[in-house]
Amino acid sequence: MDKSWGWISSEFIVLALIIVASFCNVSVFYGFYHYLGTIDVPIAWRGFLVGLEPMAAFILRLFILPWLHVRNALSVMTASLFLLVAVSCSYMWALSVPALIVVRILHGTAFVLLTSGVISLVVNFIPDEKSGQGFSILSIATMIPYAVIPPLTEAFLPYVRNEADIYAGVSLFAVVAIVLLIALRRRIRKALHDGDGVMMRRATLGEIRENLRLKAIGLLLGAALFIYLAHATVFYFLKNLALETGGGGVGLFFTLSMATMIAVRLFGSAMLDRLNKVVVTQIAFVLLIPCFIALPHAETRAAFYLLAGLYGLCLGVIMPLLTALLFSASPPLMRGLNTNLNLFTLDVAYFLMPYLGGLLITFGADFDILFYVAAGFVLLTLALISKLSHTLRQARITYGRQNSEPQSPRTRGGSKDERPETQDS
Repeated sequence: MDKSWGWISSEFIVLALIIVASFCNVSVFYGFYHYLGTIDVPIAWRGFLVGLEPMAAFILRLFILPWLHVRNALSVMTASLFLLVAVSCSYMWALSVPALIVVRILHGTAFVLLTSGVISLVVNFIPDEKSGQGFSILSIATMIPYAVIPPLTEAFLPYVRNEADIYAGVSLFAVVAIVLLIALRRRIRKALHDGDGVMMRRATLGEIRENLRLKAIGLLLGAALFIYLAHATVFYFLKNLALETGGGGVGLFFTLSMATMIAVRLFGSAMLDRLNKVVVTQIAFVLLIPCFIALPHAETRAAFYLLAGLYGLCLGVIMPLLTALLFSASPPLMRGLNTNLNLFTLDVAYFLMPYLGGLLITFGADFDILFYVAAGFVLLTLALISKLSHTLRQARITYGRQNSEPQSPRTRGGSKDERPETQDS
């Protein structure tokens, strides 16, 4: 194995596979808004039901993050996987609005418990100097389902009653995750106990408040929120846009874009730790804005699928670099918490966008308007990253004045453009 990949452990691989399983149970809902129409759910309820699962996730995540830590994460993950299997199968019988409300809330609960638990553990297996590479791999784990599940769903739909059968079918991935977790439970626990002792304790509320006062943390979480809002627009409304424009198949769009993201992260991940992450991220945002503006005008297959590649290229760079920047900016004890807060912004975006989009559509807007709004979200993200760049330049001046202070072994390493990010400016 290449030395640049030598840090990867079997525990890291298993946890990454569990992330794959968790996102398989989310990516299958790319056409949920459309499915609700096929079972005659009133249009006024559709946006609400689509956003209810991420709404439940982001509300619950706020309550569990202070309570969740390395010592109880394995038990939380096991329970959530069993709940996820039950909830996925429940869609076959949940046909009324009240039943769907219950199922969506339980689905959000299972997802947030599972992802929060696995993130709390997996960040402990990523070395400081390999943050870009580590989060590229984790990003691949989250993106593989979006590349594979939509086209598989479209392929199987003619042979099942409706999407609910497929929603139940993806529970098999959660069953596999349960087997993996049980098989390696002792090894994961031993590896954590043999590591840094500080990571095993629970953060105090004072430490959490001090962490949230770091300006770099606030800017990066804000940037994550806006880029996830843009991404949620594509996830929830691209199928409707494609049906209007006739540009191409949404399943193939997701396959091409996600395959491009995976390729960028797989073959470029080692390079990401050697580049200036802020500058590269800014360039990717600049390229992403015209992609959103052009999508409503992509009326040919060539243009539609070319934009899929550009979209995948940009997000393939942006997502892991934002998370790596957040990881590097975080105190060691707060890395699991801050990475989960990044997921919290994902929950918020996937909760808000169906409501915002559904509201605009209800008042007569066409689907192209939603993608122009998404371009505005990307522009706001670019502004926050530019502010982050200014903040880091100020922090370097402060850091240079303080560099006579000794560093602990946990804070040494990383590229020189990352170290000052933990400074509050």
